[in-house]
Amino acid sequence: MNYRKNNPNGGRLLVRAVAVTVAAGMVLTGCTSNRPKATANSGSTAAAAAGTTGASAPGKKVRIMFSGPVADHGFLAAINRFAKEQAAKYPDVTFTALEAAPDAPSQIAAVQTAIAEKPDALIIFPQDGDQLTGVGKAATAAGIPVINLDRRFNDQSAYRMFLAGDNYKVGFNAGNYIGQKLKGKSDAVIGEITGIATLALTRERSEGFKDALAIHGLKVTRQVNASFTVQSGQAAMANLLAAAPKLDAVFNHDDDQNIGSEAAAAQANRKEFFIVGTAASNTMLKHIKNGDARIEADVTFTPAIAATAVSMARLIAQGRSSDDLAGLPLPSNMLIDSELVTKENVAQYEKFGWD
Repeated sequence: MNYRKNNPNGGRLLVRAVAVTVAAGMVLTGCTSNRPKATANSGSTAAAAAGTTGASAPGKKVRIMFSGPVADHGFLAAINRFAKEQAAKYPDVTFTALEAAPDAPSQIAAVQTAIAEKPDALIIFPQDGDQLTGVGKAATAAGIPVINLDRRFNDQSAYRMFLAGDNYKVGFNAGNYIGQKLKGKSDAVIGEITGIATLALTRERSEGFKDALAIHGLKVTRQVNASFTVQSGQAAMANLLAAAPKLDAVFNHDDDQNIGSEAAAAQANRKEFFIVGTAASNTMLKHIKNGDARIEADVTFTPAIAATAVSMARLIAQGRSSDDLAGLPLPSNMLIDSELVTKENVAQYEKFGWD
């Protein structure tokens, strides 16, 4: 049985965090024994003195290092910004962002250097999860807790925690919205502009999209690939429009791509279709709010997950957890729910927007 197809809310991961309120400064309480008791309880005196309690209170001082790809588009730049801003909120965290990596080999080399410095926790947003798995395993073997952010390693032994948005739900919510809008139109022509085709997250989004459309008796007619940039989105949309003289709807896997896609559609004077985007950028949220473009809806996949990664890394390094977990350790897998944004609810998502 394909559990995901029968339960689009997922089932492979242990914990789903609803929305991303944690990203704005998650307040957790309690502690468990991920580390020795003396470590887990450290900071209690400082907490009392400061008049704060729980995991938001200062604890053992820890060093967290972060490695990610070069920010060649807005989403990755926002990932870096959210991580740095969250770390700055904690007086007990020393945060070091490694030099951004232009490719997987250079990121591997950077992480190997970081391992030698023995940080208390390491956050890795991999250029490619498969290629970075080995160095994730090396860090874990060295006793460094690894938070694998967004692009999953292919071996669970390579991380202490995997943290990401729900990519299957991204596609499923987009497909369900399009299916409801095109209800009864069995001959609908539906396009899909994916992200980098080799990434697991791209395959998960496409799978969710396909499954949701099937519920409505629809299917993807044309699929083209892009690479999460404005330029690639524009080229992909131009190719899609050339191949499809008529379109009813398009699902775009990324909002940076969406900027280019919308430009290509406007240049071609194609007005017959609407677009559902991904990641809730400020540009797309504004389009949805004002109704001034073909962007009708978007699905959340916020870069604020990087802030949550910092919060999780800090607690893991300090041996702390949450009262919400009834004394259990922090989870090894966490998905942040992906939610549909329309004109009716766009205001509540504006605080997570990015440029």
